[in-house]
Amino acid sequence: MSVWSASIYLLCFLASVACALLLVRAHDRYKTRLLLWSALCFVALSVNNLLLVLDILVFTEIDLRLYSAAATFVGLCFLLYGFIWEGDRI
Repeated sequence: MSVWSASIYLLCFLASVACALLLVRAHDRYKTRLLLWSALCFVALSVNNLLLVLDILVFTEIDLRLYSAAATFVGLCFLLYGFIWEGDRI
């Protein structure tokens, strides 16, 4: 794997962590439940990106795709719940 590919994966992980932190901070400030569900989604997507980085760069002999897909599924379930049940209260 090239250095460019590894740096792109790491930058994607850092971007998702930054989004999660900004959403958590916004939820702490405004106490909006939709921000909470969005923050939880991005935390799970950050876990997904971390697992992807670990799968490709560190643990090359172990397949972590199932765990990565599970983290993505959990994150999207959080966001879907927030959009469906909390979107009416806005």
